[in-house]
Amino acid sequence: MAVKESAREQTRERIKIPRQYQVLIYNDDFTPMDFVVEVLIRIFGKDADSAVTLMMSIHKGNYAVAGVYPKDIAQTKATEAEQWAREEGYPLKVEAVCQ
Repeated sequence: MAVKESAREQTRERIKIPRQYQVLIYNDDFTPMDFVVEVLIRIFGKDADSAVTLMMSIHKGNYAVAGVYPKDIAQTKATEAEQWAREEGYPLKVEAVCQ
């Protein structure tokens, strides 16, 4: 049993939790609030009330955290949100930053 316990302990030590990245959405004077709410609902999975509250935080401040994810997911969501904004003609800035 000692060998089995030792193997479990070594396995636990080798497993690393991936770094987490915040996806930030920045305020600008051109992107409509309704569009930001839609981005938060469709891309970041927020419910309508949370999306509106978060959008108002973005509007009143300089930026807000839309979510926290592993690097690949954070970058994908940020890119998807910015691409959608560009398709609609908005300059919305979204980026993934390490915590």
